[in-house]
Amino acid sequence: MLHEISVILISCVLGKLQFMLMLDSFLSDCLREHVVLLFLPLYPLVLTLALNLMQVNEGFPFSVALSWKPDAQNNESQQTVVFPKGNPMPSIKALTFYRSSTFAVDVLNVDTDDLQITHKISTYTIGPFQSSKGEKAKLKVKVRLNIHGIVSLESATMLEEEEVEVPVSSTSEVPKDATRMETDDAPQDPASSAGDHMQEPKGAADPAEGAAENGAQDSEEKTVPMDTDTKVEPSKKKVKKTNVPVAELVYGAMGTVELEKAVEKEYEMALQDRVMEETKDKKNSVEAYVYDMRNKIHEKYNDFVMSEDIEGLMAKLQEVEDWLYEDGEDETKGVYVAKLEELKKLGGPIEMRYKEWTERGPALEQLVYCIRSFREAALSADQKFDHIDISEKQKVVNECSAAETWLMEKKQQQDALPKHANPVLLVSDIKKKAEALDRFCKPIMTKPRPAPKPQTPPPAETPSPEAHTPEQQSNGADESAEPASDGAQDEHAAEQMDTDKDDPSQA
Repeated sequence: MLHEISVILISCVLGKLQFMLMLDSFLSDCLREHVVLLFLPLYPLVLTLALNLMQVNEGFPFSVALSWKPDAQNNESQQTVVFPKGNPMPSIKALTFYRSSTFAVDVLNVDTDDLQITHKISTYTIGPFQSSKGEKAKLKVKVRLNIHGIVSLESATMLEEEEVEVPVSSTSEVPKDATRMETDDAPQDPASSAGDHMQEPKGAADPAEGAAENGAQDSEEKTVPMDTDTKVEPSKKKVKKTNVPVAELVYGAMGTVELEKAVEKEYEMALQDRVMEETKDKKNSVEAYVYDMRNKIHEKYNDFVMSEDIEGLMAKLQEVEDWLYEDGEDETKGVYVAKLEELKKLGGPIEMRYKEWTERGPALEQLVYCIRSFREAALSADQKFDHIDISEKQKVVNECSAAETWLMEKKQQQDALPKHANPVLLVSDIKKKAEALDRFCKPIMTKPRPAPKPQTPPPAETPSPEAHTPEQQSNGADESAEPASDGAQDEHAAEQMDTDKDDPSQA
């Protein structure tokens, strides 16, 4: 439905455009621009619909046929075109053969006027196979035309029909009525028979008993099968599939030994290509170093090399350049690597001195900032550092002072040297000193504050004893004596009861 709608829309739009083009010669420029603006919004829709309707199908430019011999008595070959000219790629065709032994199938080019194309492409031998019934076997052969235009016999399958008897049980399970009948036939015990004489209300009967009674009545009407009878249905036909081996012989193709040699040769050629690429890269590196050093020696590196060294370096660069375009035009990778190392021995110290000079300033600033920060923190009276011991703070101050002393001495030595001399204050040493100072001072100055001790609650105040008058004291003594006398009386009564209980003669 969507396809039909797209075709209708495109036809309508194209029809209107064709009609407007016919009137183009009669329209003025103003009207022509109006028509263009009118149909311009429809252009993306028309283009999208047109692209959706397009479909590219690749067709096979030749006709390929299969040829085989029917049987041993008849030597005339039969041939059928499997993939005609223009057949879409990829494609699969299936053929059915009836054979009793191994046979061969040839793949042929037909209707070819080009003498360079061979008539016979390949031969496939199908077998061996053996039919279980001793008759001709039915074989289904699949032929594939892949996306590259190569025809091959993909598989061969032998199909055999077998009769299988499937037993089917008429009664799959024992009916529940049989169980109910066994329960009814069981002898009743006296207790149950005595209970039959008891009368109960009509509505008080258990519904389960009613169900049992109904089941017993049904079982009298039905015949309960005691043994499971089995019925055997008519035999069913089942198709058995067996894969048949297929041997391929492609004419004009390389053998196994030749193919292995070709693969080894391919690996050797790939290795040679990689070595050539690496050699070319090393040669370009030598040439680039010569040009780069020659340009920088009079600009950035002029203050970092002595005048007599400049002359020797320039002469060496010119010598290497002449060698590259004469004797060194076609050298090995190792030779170019050795030439580059030779040049770097002369230009490397100059590059190192320039690099140290450009990176020394930021490294010094970082070390000075580290010294100042830790020293100010150790000497600060801020409350966040109150928990740190004074001896620990003094260690931080001493370490900062030692780093500052080392920096000042090295800096004085470096300032006394010219730029073309090798530096004594290296950037790597400055970074190591800053890292060592940070490892020593940071754990001390970032030590966490200890947790506050839990406060114990104050002891409860005991009330002071009040002064009593002599009369109150005497009253209190009498009251305290009364419970004691009552307790004595209870003890005496208990002793009396125990005595009475122990002497039976007195009873």
